Amino acid sequence: MALAAVAALCSGAGAGRLTVNGLPVVSGSFSILYVHSVYKAPSAEVFTVEGRRFTMRAVVSADESVLDYYALDGTRTRTPDGAWVLRLATPATYEELSLLTTSIGRRTLASGGRCLHLYPASGAARVRLDVETRLDVRSEPCGPAYSQSFFLKTVYSHTDAAAVRIRDAQKPHCWPSPG
Repeated sequence: MALAAVAALCSGAGAGRLTVNGLPVVSGSFSILYVHSVYKAPSAEVFTVEGRRFTMRAVVSADESVLDYYALDGTRTRTPDGAWVLRLATPATYEELSLLTTSIGRRTLASGGRCLHLYPASGAARVRLDVETRLDVRSEPCGPAYSQSFFLKTVYSHTDAAAVRIRDAQKPHCWPSPG
């Protein structure tokens, strides 16, 4: 399942594009895709962007236990594709966010069908996420590891809570085994 959400905002001649770590922000939102370390389930955190701040609005996963793991209040629903969605009662807003990334969890930024891998080839790395305007954007089409997996494609709308949805769902066992 693949997760993609984010819209390209362009300010004008030479001003650059709004990005998260160089990944262009599409439709004012982006997602962090990952394989949950305990439940081995494809999952995603869905964020919206306002100015230089970003807010986590929802968690999406193939396994409802991932939502329990977060231990956050919110509304749970199930998509027609069978994925679980937790819309946070109190969204969390950040100016920057520090993450530990590994090749096992495969944390990846996704937006508008483009991906930016945050994880190292082996071991672990600390990555800081922030929103900035950049001329040199980075990303690639979400590649074979995602097209062959349970890839979440998530869209979040401030005004339409029902807009979190899953498309192109495949069976979770198609995700390449970690490590």
